[in-house]
Amino acid sequence: MKELVEKIAGLYADFAKDANAQVMNGNKAAGTRARKASLAIEKAMKEFRKVSVDAARPE
Repeated sequence: MKELVEKIAGLYADFAKDANAQVMNGNKAAGTRARKASLAIEKAMKEFRKVSVDAARPE
């Protein structure tokens, strides 16, 4: 689960960098990368939710 959290943090850092480049500089290519990163974040967050629920279940 630790690796998944680190992956999400990395994906978010990439998203934030590209989203900021789009907002501040009007960089359209960065906007495309930010949207792609948002989809990857969404997928990783769904995986985190699944792993987190499984970890929280009593054995």
